[in-house]
Amino acid sequence: MKIAVTGGNGRVGQTVIQVAREQGHKVVSIDRSPPASASHLAGLAYIQADLTDYAAFEQAITGCDALIHLAAIPHPRTDPDYVVHHNNVVSSYNALSAAARLGIWRVCQASSINAVGAAFSRQPRFDYLPLDEQHPTYNEDAYSLSKWLGEQQADSFARRYKQMTIASLRIHWAVPDRETVAQRRHDPPEQMAKELWGYTERRAAARAFLAGVTADFTGHEAFYIVAPETLTAVPSPILKEQFYPDVPLHGSLSGHQGFFNCAKAERLLGWRHDEA
Repeated sequence: MKIAVTGGNGRVGQTVIQVAREQGHKVVSIDRSPPASASHLAGLAYIQADLTDYAAFEQAITGCDALIHLAAIPHPRTDPDYVVHHNNVVSSYNALSAAARLGIWRVCQASSINAVGAAFSRQPRFDYLPLDEQHPTYNEDAYSLSKWLGEQQADSFARRYKQMTIASLRIHWAVPDRETVAQRRHDPPEQMAKELWGYTERRAAARAFLAGVTADFTGHEAFYIVAPETLTAVPSPILKEQFYPDVPLHGSLSGHQGFFNCAKAERLLGWRHDEA
């Protein structure tokens, strides 16, 4: 399969490209900026393009069989709200529209756990824990809104084009591995209470993005793609009691079990964060 990967210069993008090539796929890496390292491009097709420009987007992915759309401003902290919103919403619409026009029926796009409101909210609202894909959104910042709107756009395209398969992956903080980065960042526990002490290892995320364009389902589906355990040393029942005592618990929560239910990704994508 020939796969277009937008945001190919990013850390997740580079990992997606690596895993795709390991699986035998051909890859076209698309990014606004040239790659920092020539070694990243060894034997790889690369296109430089502004993905808010529809014509440039369509030209960049012409001839591909699938699209993995990662390109986005990754948080609301460094750019004005209107810039974050415009860049992310327009580029995600262009991704879906260009794919549909070209008959690229398999698309996987990067969403975020923040689509329902979390890290960038004043105080996130959770109706129950652990979170699953049925939970409503209470997003309130431009980045989180842009990710939610990307999912709504995918719903619209899936209704219009019945042959499309679109996966929106709600990944968490993407780290190279738990031990060297995540543990140090997430203690004390109040530091990451808004985002429920979660993380996603990059190779696990990359496997999910590849599953998103190869799995056997149709229509649009959102998926939580998060590690099954938290990053803090504090047990999960204590975390819930300390930070979210009034939020109903759906199911069990024991040990260091994570606050995100990823059963849907296992069921439809055949994905688990920790490979068997």
